[in-house]
Amino acid sequence: MTTAVTVDLREAEQFLYREARLADAFALEEWEALWTDDAVYHVPVDPDADPRTHMSIVFDNRGRIATRIKQLQTGRRHSQRPPSRLCRSVTNVEVLGADGGDTVVGSVVQVLESRDRGTTWWVGRVTHHLRRVDGELRMAAKTVVLVDADRALPTMSFLL
Repeated sequence: MTTAVTVDLREAEQFLYREARLADAFALEEWEALWTDDAVYHVPVDPDADPRTHMSIVFDNRGRIATRIKQLQTGRRHSQRPPSRLCRSVTNVEVLGADGGDTVVGSVVQVLESRDRGTTWWVGRVTHHLRRVDGELRMAAKTVVLVDADRALPTMSFLL
């Protein structure tokens, strides 16, 4: 059962920090459990464009999120052999308001990816739609607008 509950700043920060830690550690099953059944995960090329009609770096519904995780778990995903070493920082967390039963939270993420090819910084503004489901906080939507989304990007084969 979903109930509309306002999330305060401290709880939002703790949720985002936990999500970042799980993603960095490739704790994929735990990370996947943070999503609602109707979730959308979006990394746009153009944040003003409709993702249904314009190209995105990532535009996943809940089923595609699960498929992406299964692919990463096989160990056969060439782009993640060996796995990236990741360390992310989540800053500038703000509760921006409500959207229906969701609390909208904005933040900035900086992800350092270390690979054999070198290191890459992935930096962007993130908008989460957080919702309580059966008393637990979950992500109903996550949009990451990368600073360099309009430029040629190296392969991103991990979870932002």
